Amino acid sequence: MNYYKFYASPLSLVSICIIFILSSCSFSQKSCKKLLSKASSKKYDIIIVPGVPLENGQWSKIMKERIYWSKYLFDKGIAKNIMFSGSVVYSPYIESEIMAMYAEALGIQKKNIYTETKAEHSTGNIFYSHKLAQKLKFASIAIASDPFQTRMLRKFTRKRIDSSIDLIPIVYDTLTLMPMRATDPAIDIRKAFVEGFIPLPERENFLQRLRGTWGNDLFKDSSK
Repeated sequence: MNYYKFYASPLSLVSICIIFILSSCSFSQKSCKKLLSKASSKKYDIIIVPGVPLENGQWSKIMKERIYWSKYLFDKGIAKNIMFSGSVVYSPYIESEIMAMYAEALGIQKKNIYTETKAEHSTGNIFYSHKLAQKLKFASIAIASDPFQTRMLRKFTRKRIDSSIDLIPIVYDTLTLMPMRATDPAIDIRKAFVEGFIPLPERENFLQRLRGTWGNDLFKDSSK
């Protein structure tokens, strides 16, 4: 079952519309190119790549784009390491571990791949990944995702996490020039399967999920 699509209820669609409006759409491709140019002069200890649910046992277009973008940044030497972030949210598979398996299958060495498995919202991706990166003694950090999500996370990241974290949204002209496999790489998704999984909409009501989207509850417990 495609859990992600199944739970696209009217309430969740309302929340998506709110996010869309307040985030001022997304970075334009012109802005993305400028941010990539800026990032190209640096070498980041690690880039954070927010998770995406597995759909019907396969990666979605968005997941594929984020993983290939992280590979581009790694291959170019812009990122020394990659951290995929995401728990079990809308499907019974740990998002970050699925993405890590795909990244390794594409040729990124396992020693350069890290996973953060607690986040259930985009803000949590940054919050928990930043904490883990600090624990691992990584100093220079950037977020690498699609232009919409990167723009949405900009204010939260700068105001509430760390203003030194850079943003490297996908440049689609560059992405389309990447050599991509004719067939999707084979991975063993069973390794990321969680028995007894309960989808997020069955564990949290609309207001709880909205608070999670804004990241309001992340700072209540300093032990997180």
